[in-house]
Amino acid sequence: MSRIDESLEFIPVRIAILTVSDTRQLAEDRSGDTLIARIEGAGHVLADRKIVTDDRPAIAAQLREWIADAGVDVIISTGGTGLTGRDVTVEAHRDVYEKEIEAFGTVFTMVSMQKIGTSAVQSRATGGVAGGTYLFALPGSPGACKDAWDEILKWQLDYRHRPCNFVEIMPRLEEHRRRK
Repeated sequence: MSRIDESLEFIPVRIAILTVSDTRQLAEDRSGDTLIARIEGAGHVLADRKIVTDDRPAIAAQLREWIADAGVDVIISTGGTGLTGRDVTVEAHRDVYEKEIEAFGTVFTMVSMQKIGTSAVQSRATGGVAGGTYLFALPGSPGACKDAWDEILKWQLDYRHRPCNFVEIMPRLEEHRRRK
């Protein structure tokens, strides 16, 4: 069973939040606010926060900018993961992934099933890695952001979480680039 090993020191990670929306501004970005409260409450650092429209090239460009920034370890986007024509966040994420974390979407669906039943099939939450940075695309509702953080990311972004976590392997995410 998973647990927190209190004998280990907590290591804060630097997390950027990207809200994808054609209509929201920072003042009404409840999903972004939900994530920031949880990130900071857990002891992590908010590295940056932006809003971009539902535009695949614009989303991918912002993701690439943060991937190239040594001050960003993790990117969490919210919004644009549904099935409508304007929902292109998942495609933008996949445009930049080097590796997809397939199980993230599966685990998110399992968590969502407990909260919203079969409506969970309408979400396309995804996770991946690029340039040594973790990327996660969450639905745009505050509830979905809360569930993803509280049930998955809070644990996987805590170095003390056992039996394993994302933080402990961060130094190895780009080891393929060091090979000769």
